[in-house]
Amino acid sequence: MPIELTINDGVAEIVLNDPGKLNALDEVALADLSRAYSDAEEAAVRALVLRGEGRAFCAGRDISHVDPATDDAHGYLADVVTPVLRQISGFPAPTFAIATGACLGVGLGLLIASDVVYVADTAKIGSPFANLGATLDSGSHKLFFERLGAHRTLDLIYTAELMSGTEAVAAGLFSRVVPEADILGFTRQRAQRVSAGPAKAFLASKQLVRRLRDEPTGLWQSLEDENVAQGTLSSSDDYREGFAAFQEKRKPVFG
Repeated sequence: MPIELTINDGVAEIVLNDPGKLNALDEVALADLSRAYSDAEEAAVRALVLRGEGRAFCAGRDISHVDPATDDAHGYLADVVTPVLRQISGFPAPTFAIATGACLGVGLGLLIASDVVYVADTAKIGSPFANLGATLDSGSHKLFFERLGAHRTLDLIYTAELMSGTEAVAAGLFSRVVPEADILGFTRQRAQRVSAGPAKAFLASKQLVRRLRDEPTGLWQSLEDENVAQGTLSSSDDYREGFAAFQEKRKPVFG
């Protein structure tokens, strides 16, 4: 599968471009995707957009040539998929993903690993794996359980019914719903605006949110983590510029 990376004005755009297979991913495609993220990080981009070409964002794993009798499903997920999801989650700049059409399995995992997900109203999100004798993967159980509760999660899994983008956002799964015709321009505009913002402050918030997600803590520990992050930021150029611009009643220019 071609994985395309372009960089313009400090914003990277990574495109899954195999629309004939609904951008389903095999081991080679995931390696290429990982390389694209590494190249974007090396270029020190200030924001990144991930999207799929054609009718779907990503329909999950490419199983067109998988023999279930010899398939190492655990190895594929643990050794191939999970490292890429961790890489995406840890990318050192704000990341945006555009959810259009089918967003299933590993494709759903790519969305979960991204910072901000804008969802087309026509997107399809859920667990079709009952039809394969398989289960939901790539972190989706945790996302569904935390946002939907046990009953709705198992209802989706048992029935293999898919949620629309509108339903998914209303349920709190992702950031916001945007008409499909507008979503690419909307996301690019947001990413460009964020790329001009205070990079260190954004990264601090990203790390704080990741810790809340991965290492649940109480209110007061979270508050102290915020205090420490703010103290570190207060010595940065962006912090000084932000305060100066506020006091001088002008728009800040972050480096």
